[in-house]
Amino acid sequence: MKALTLRNPSLTKEILLRKADETPGAWIGIRIAGLLLILSGWKSTQVAELFGLTRWAVVKWIQKANSDGVEMVTDRARSGRPPRLDPDVLNKLDEALSKSPQDFGISRAKWDGVVFVEYLKKAYHVEIHVRHAQRLIKKLGYSLRRPMYRFVQAKQEGVEEFRETLKKTPDGSEKQE
Repeated sequence: MKALTLRNPSLTKEILLRKADETPGAWIGIRIAGLLLILSGWKSTQVAELFGLTRWAVVKWIQKANSDGVEMVTDRARSGRPPRLDPDVLNKLDEALSKSPQDFGISRAKWDGVVFVEYLKKAYHVEIHVRHAQRLIKKLGYSLRRPMYRFVQAKQEGVEEFRETLKKTPDGSEKQE
């Protein structure tokens, strides 16, 4: 019987390993497969070459498996930087976003990243970047829309006259009257 082969050009080792990086939990399966290959007699260099790893990474898998057993397969929780805003503050921010910034003494009509940063600094003494504030607004379920600028002091009378004086002639010189 003839051995089965993969002929699809989109199935390469590099593409599959990249897919494993993108897929949550895929490396757990790869570690299990690697350990199964070691148990069946493969050398660590062969397993490393198969999965595109260094030999030392596979050696560390083996050492960890010998010390921790099957628990080494699962990812452990990694500590990171604690969030500056706890869930209680996020709930209060959600309430604040449902109101107008003017209710909090900020002279703007709508919330945006800059206004949100100003509010956080004023109310909670927390300084964050504008882009992070925009992400928080979106995370809380709100959307940012660009404001429409209207010139409140402008009146309709005299607008046409203003536009006529503003226009230029095709040759670039000023309009003569």
